[in-house]
Amino acid sequence: METTEPVALKRNVEASVIPVGTKVTLQAGEPAYITQSLGGTYTVVVNGNMFRIEGKDADALGLEPAEKPAFSAAAAAAVPLTAEQLEKEVWNQMRNCYDPEIPVNIVDLGLIYDCKIEPIAGAKDSYRVNVKMTLTAPGCGMGPALQQDVQNRLLSIEGVDDVNVELVWEPQWNQGMLTEAAKLQLGLL
Repeated sequence: METTEPVALKRNVEASVIPVGTKVTLQAGEPAYITQSLGGTYTVVVNGNMFRIEGKDADALGLEPAEKPAFSAAAAAAVPLTAEQLEKEVWNQMRNCYDPEIPVNIVDLGLIYDCKIEPIAGAKDSYRVNVKMTLTAPGCGMGPALQQDVQNRLLSIEGVDDVNVELVWEPQWNQGMLTEAAKLQLGLL
């Protein structure tokens, strides 16, 4: 949902400066242009600067709070998932995480380098997920926000009780890591 006309912020709202990640408070009444609304967050431009606003604060933009990404039928049933269902759900949830500057999910961007799911010893139907991910640029301050987004989404899956999301820099990300779908979406094909 991009807007060509600004929306006046309805209330003061906390936002993260893109790409540095610094938290600031945007003031009620300021005009904001919504440039991206994917994965339950909003990227806005206010006074020529780009910010990320969390979905829970959509009302500040005059919108309904963003709905949480849908779970698969098996995950929504809150029954223990098979290992195959769990892995599918983990990837499904990571596909709902978006770089605030690029309208493509982090999986299709090629930012997820590794994902391992292992049972937690001594705990029935309890799993740990270890994710290795990178960013499109090493200096991007949004790394912690993206890490937290991945962690929160994975912890919301029934049976996932521990998540470790590690930022890695080798190999360095490049456009060749984009999926074909991402390249098409970004007009690179």
